[in-house]
Amino acid sequence: MKTEIIQSLTDTFEAHAQQTEEGVEYWLARDLQHLLGYGEWRNFNTVISRAKTACEVSGHPAGDHFVGVNKMVDLGSGSQRQIDDIMLTRYACYLIAQNGDPRKQEIAFAQTYFAIQTRKAELIEQRLLETERLNARKKLSTTETDLSTVIFEQTGGNEKNFAIIRSKGDQALFGKTTQIMKAQWKVPDNRPLADFAPTIILKAKDFAAEITIFNVREHGMQTESAISHEHVTNNQAVRNTLLERGIRPESLPPAEDMKKVERRLVSEEKKSLKNPETLLPEE
Repeated sequence: MKTEIIQSLTDTFEAHAQQTEEGVEYWLARDLQHLLGYGEWRNFNTVISRAKTACEVSGHPAGDHFVGVNKMVDLGSGSQRQIDDIMLTRYACYLIAQNGDPRKQEIAFAQTYFAIQTRKAELIEQRLLETERLNARKKLSTTETDLSTVIFEQTGGNEKNFAIIRSKGDQALFGKTTQIMKAQWKVPDNRPLADFAPTIILKAKDFAAEITIFNVREHGMQTESAISHEHVTNNQAVRNTLLERGIRPESLPPAEDMKKVERRLVSEEKKSLKNPETLLPEE
């Protein structure tokens, strides 16, 4: 029953949303007054005043979220009267709910509703960031496979050449050896450093490796030493760019184990296919 009430209140709130000619979503304060259980405009206007103050304190001009308007209402005699109203953005509605009387069921619902919406946004943002990192890791794996193939083809060598060149590239990028960085980030010996690297480092390594592949082919480099020098130079160039932008690769904290991130994303994807509402807190 609780779920049904919440769904009904949600549908009612969303049904009162309107749009300006520019497509900006808004609610009218007179409508919201009744949706939030306030019988008298005077009392509700006091809540609006507190919400405006909260808006200004948060660094947002109240005039951008609370816009005064006039509208005509029908009277019982068949005549009309002009009354004041206020156009409210979703953010304004949120602030009004936060400053309302929590003893009112409608206010309690509204506070929970906006908390859920905020949490959903946070979860979505987190998922997007994790997906971006996973994609960056996969891209780096593909690029490093291509680099390994190019090294083997050009040098006629073995897999050790690739390991040596990649290690030298890491040292040029971090200013520290791969082993030192693995110890610093507490990476298990049997796991690659990249599985614990933040997104920006994954993309940095990928960019340097792509340049190496291009130049090795373009200039026909055929020795391990020549390719190593090329790869080190490219990683140093990328490092310098990061440093210029205030990013010191060796000082960044490690990211979550990529295997855990991937398992979580796969699991959430399966759940979302079965239940589209999984981002909502459980009842």
